[in-house]
Amino acid sequence: MEKLQESMYKLIVETSTRLPRDVRRAIAKAKELENAGTRAAMSLDTITNNIKMADDNVSPICQDTGLPTFKIKTPVGVNQLKIKDAIYAAIAQATKDGKLRPNSVDSLTGENSGDNLGYGTPVIKFEQWEKDYIDARLILKGGGCENKNIQYSLPCELDGLGRAGRDLDGIRKCVMHSVYQAQGQGCSAGFIGVGIGGDRTSGYELAKEQLFRSVEDENTHEDLKQLEEYVMENANKLGIGTMGFGGETTLLGCKVGVMNRIPASFFVSVAYNCWAFRRLGVTIDQQSGEINDWLYQEGDEIDFTKEAETNTDQEDTKLVDLQAPITEEQIRELKVGDVVRINGRMFTGRDAIHKYLSDHDAPVDLDGQIIYHCGPVMLKDDEGKWHVKAAGPTTSIREEPYQGDIMKKFGIRAVIGKGGMGPKTLAALKEHGGVYLNAIGGAAQYYADCIKGVDGVDLMQFGIPEAMWHLQVEGFTAVVTMDSHGNSLHEDVDKSSLEKLAQFKEPVFK
Repeated sequence: MEKLQESMYKLIVETSTRLPRDVRRAIAKAKELENAGTRAAMSLDTITNNIKMADDNVSPICQDTGLPTFKIKTPVGVNQLKIKDAIYAAIAQATKDGKLRPNSVDSLTGENSGDNLGYGTPVIKFEQWEKDYIDARLILKGGGCENKNIQYSLPCELDGLGRAGRDLDGIRKCVMHSVYQAQGQGCSAGFIGVGIGGDRTSGYELAKEQLFRSVEDENTHEDLKQLEEYVMENANKLGIGTMGFGGETTLLGCKVGVMNRIPASFFVSVAYNCWAFRRLGVTIDQQSGEINDWLYQEGDEIDFTKEAETNTDQEDTKLVDLQAPITEEQIRELKVGDVVRINGRMFTGRDAIHKYLSDHDAPVDLDGQIIYHCGPVMLKDDEGKWHVKAAGPTTSIREEPYQGDIMKKFGIRAVIGKGGMGPKTLAALKEHGGVYLNAIGGAAQYYADCIKGVDGVDLMQFGIPEAMWHLQVEGFTAVVTMDSHGNSLHEDVDKSSLEKLAQFKEPVFK
């Protein structure tokens, strides 16, 4: 039991902190294809730098370590209850050690369990097989990409593509549309798993199961192989790009599976995964509990040993230093495409904070300040001092119902997040004199390195990810993607990619 728990702990830590080889090769290929000096190239520089830092620090690649999902195959006769107990103990220990963020929240009370354990978390799927060893695989899939999962019921009407029927060509349209609708909110460039058929539940399970396949494997089903190749060739023509900034690479991998269905239902389910594709596996000796081999580690190792220096010298790009409190005049001078480098203090604020601020006074003076949409991984040392272990941005669109009103209510001048926000926030930025700054999703080590100290914390009753942390930062870099003049890069890329999506309306598969 002790060795088995140790093996599961190693699997969790390695999955959280080190990307597998097939994913690294896909990211390296995308970086080679991107045009130098673009926002996408800058983003990929930051991403590869972050991967290297996570390797060196043995710290989470992304602060959102998601809902751990295990797929376990066991020999007949192996006690699955003991394996489950070993996983629970390993999850709790990894959370305590700062390798996982505490993400298990009571759906009714909002209370965080603090150890990633609770009814439904983690997810563990068991299957028996006739081999004499245990096969254990793990995916850590964050909330930002999980929220971009989508399920289609055929026939249906799709923006830009028209009618999708109950055939392979209708499936093709659904998959292309799934990439379009994700935009940059799922931390593109990303990977997708597609499940054809089943019911609403089994279809999603089949889609997520495809994410356990190697990025470079070849589908044995000829029609599905052609579909995967088609999507990989054409999805990148949508021009959504890394982080939704525009660019050459939007999709890094596509895997499709199929299962039977009942006549009345025809579902196409898509599981979206961000570039930080944290998926690993091990084979374990059923007697000793020790690891025999690591999975997904075939082929050449891409070790990003040369730390990428973030290229902010783009054409027609202005680099602006900001330090709070920020004036309205400073904000009005910023325009979409400018790169901002922040020094001084900022405050984190996610879902619970935004809901709280809509009904209460702020615990600190936020006039002229910066709110960072971030749920960091934090550890407290023996002296009671907090340290940031990972601190990338969370998806901002969830705060759309609150953001504009809160900015005007408290005088907030800048918001940092990922994926952009909607028309209500854009209107408020123009009226109030505010700006939205897009940080690089998943770059949790890169941004943690910019945080030089934690000055305090408020509203800890919401749990570590949702509390308001007071952070001192140096050289915190982000891109202006929504300004106070009514301009939105996200709106522009959405419109442009929808126009490009329409070129794939005509039938391809007969």
